[in-house]
Amino acid sequence: MEENMERPENEDGELFEHHRVVASKGQVPLRVDKFLMNFIENATRNKIQQSAKDGHVWVNDQIVKSNYKVKAGDEVKVLFEHPPHEFLLVPEDIPLDIVYEDDVLLVVNKPAGMVVHPGHGNYSGTLINALIHHTDNLPSNSNERPGLVHRIDKDTSGLLVVAKTEAAMTHLAKQFFDKTSEREYIALVWGNIEEDEGTVEGHVGRNPKNRLQMHVFPEGEEGKEAVTHFKVLERLGYVTLVSCKLETGRTHQIRVHMKYIGHTLFNDERYGGEKILKGTTFTKYKQFVENTFKLLPRQALHAKTLGFVHPVTGEYMSFDSDIPDDMANAIEKWRSYSKNSTA
Repeated sequence: MEENMERPENEDGELFEHHRVVASKGQVPLRVDKFLMNFIENATRNKIQQSAKDGHVWVNDQIVKSNYKVKAGDEVKVLFEHPPHEFLLVPEDIPLDIVYEDDVLLVVNKPAGMVVHPGHGNYSGTLINALIHHTDNLPSNSNERPGLVHRIDKDTSGLLVVAKTEAAMTHLAKQFFDKTSEREYIALVWGNIEEDEGTVEGHVGRNPKNRLQMHVFPEGEEGKEAVTHFKVLERLGYVTLVSCKLETGRTHQIRVHMKYIGHTLFNDERYGGEKILKGTTFTKYKQFVENTFKLLPRQALHAKTLGFVHPVTGEYMSFDSDIPDDMANAIEKWRSYSKNSTA
């Protein structure tokens, strides 16, 4: 049994839940500090151990030490005296690349490297911080995130629509839910995709072995329905430039779907694309790829076009954005390599 420890409290005696995970049926006994590292992005084991030492880690509503062994069915929580930082939103004067704006919505071109909303380890410098400085009284979505109708990953660049009123939020969210909005991404992936076009289907959910990754469940036994339509734009030898159109919008959908069909995104570290997955064993080639990784230090994915019906006017609106320089330069490097190696 864990020894009794005093429950930490703030002035109101209230604790705020920052993380909550229920161990799956197949969970083998594992130290709680190691267990939480699989679920909390950007957390170090030292930080988790310190949190446990300070009485912030709970299992089944009891404070535990970091050596507690988590078992199947255990409910693990991390509780603090202050609310999660994402709910303490601070306006920040961060420049925004606004493509379009009116009274009810705006479309922004997000640069790679900018986090969309605050979360563990990223409490400032996010798109949300910039948006609430730019616009007062943004409506909150179901996750209490102001203005967001959809999101894209930190290291993905491209277009996002933001709602400025409750009515616009509802209208736009329904379009995404009903699959009537249009979203096209440009991706550079490892390998030569033989088909000119195709569709990837397979439920997407959390990877049970690595909770920071998503996973395809082809039988639909877990996760949510996910459909990605792809079309080859250009074959560049050991990589392929593709257009991906989303029918659904699951977390990491394109990244995990392309990996599932054997074409991981170029330099997608989370899914193994930062390794040389195709090509020769020549030292010169290895140097070329490593130089290209430096040019594009992120996954090669850009949200290029976005289309939806305006919530007030009923007009169909379509927006397009240029592929950013880092990705364009990497594509050009592969284009040149491909031509020279086949000449």
